[in-house]
Amino acid sequence: MNAKAARPLAALSEHARAQAMQRFHLLQLHLEGTLSLAQIAQVHAVPLRTLQRWMRRYRAQGVAGLARKARTDRGRQRRVTPELTHYIEGLALRKPPPSVATIHRQIVALATQQGGHAPSYRSVYEIVKRLDPALVTLAHNGTKAYREAFDLLHRREADRPNAIWQADHTQLDLWLLADKGQPVRPWLTVILDDYSRAMAGFGVNLTAPSAIQTSLVLRQALWRKTHPQWQVCGIPDSFYTDHGSDFTSQHLEQVGADLRMALVFSEASMPRGRGRIERFFRTVNQLFLCTLPGYAPAGGPSVTPVLTVSALEARLFTFLVEQYNHRRHSETGLAPQVRWKQGGFLPRLPDSPEQLPRELRACLSSVEREGGAHAVAGQLDPAGRVASRG
Repeated sequence: MNAKAARPLAALSEHARAQAMQRFHLLQLHLEGTLSLAQIAQVHAVPLRTLQRWMRRYRAQGVAGLARKARTDRGRQRRVTPELTHYIEGLALRKPPPSVATIHRQIVALATQQGGHAPSYRSVYEIVKRLDPALVTLAHNGTKAYREAFDLLHRREADRPNAIWQADHTQLDLWLLADKGQPVRPWLTVILDDYSRAMAGFGVNLTAPSAIQTSLVLRQALWRKTHPQWQVCGIPDSFYTDHGSDFTSQHLEQVGADLRMALVFSEASMPRGRGRIERFFRTVNQLFLCTLPGYAPAGGPSVTPVLTVSALEARLFTFLVEQYNHRRHSETGLAPQVRWKQGGFLPRLPDSPEQLPRELRACLSSVEREGGAHAVAGQLDPAGRVASRG
């Protein structure tokens, strides 16, 4: 390090010291051998060239050299004309994206040609950095990347219980014995509270999910449970699902309208914001399914079914209601049930089951008309469980 060039850190302003230390902490990951500069650039969204420039300044001047130098022309008029500003923005949005240095060279050449004042590199840099990140992503990476990164509705965090519920299905890695003894893989439908990660409703079925079965699980999720360890209930503000036909049916749309519950659908093949419910399914797989006879993960050996659907329902109820909902969640630091009822939260509920939408009250009779097809989450028994059918 060049001792002559080094500036004492104490001589910097408080803002400059904070900036220098923030940049040093990034470089420290490289200096200690934890990450390469390229990896730091990717993880922290800092251009690799910028990190390399900071490293040169650090080696030459120490930590103080990482602070941004004060401009000698501070206070002078440095306004860039609207025409040049628009040209800079247009260049920055080109694909592939040019570097700021390339843009600056072209702007200097244009300004010189027009006989005007050429903006400084810093002025060009600030114009480029002020561009809307969503617009930059759209221009450089296309509409798919834009939707994944900037669909704010699906990225927003729920700030309280029942603000957002998520629903999804998965076919379990488990073989069961159906009514006539044939092996079958069941489907699990789950409704999860986004804020607390608490399980509000679930259902097991031997056939592919349908609108009626989804409504049965929603009916169970909405209403009060009498089981003392399962208190999650109420009408959510938003019900977020994928784009499956069972979720986008007119049946469910009418339910949402009657309950004043917004239905939010992810676009087809674009399951954004669904990481929490996918993690829930992994938890079920890793902590519950793998302990059962008949468990058959992909690529594993063939197994002989042992459990019936009713036996799976009973064990799944115990796991979800009495264990999962009361197990400390690593992200929130609280058990889902505890976080859901924290602060004396009171859910929005109809006065009685009879005030639920007609479509939900008609679910059970619809299942009966289908010939008794197995659809858990239909009718709660006195303990809060769902009634087994078939």
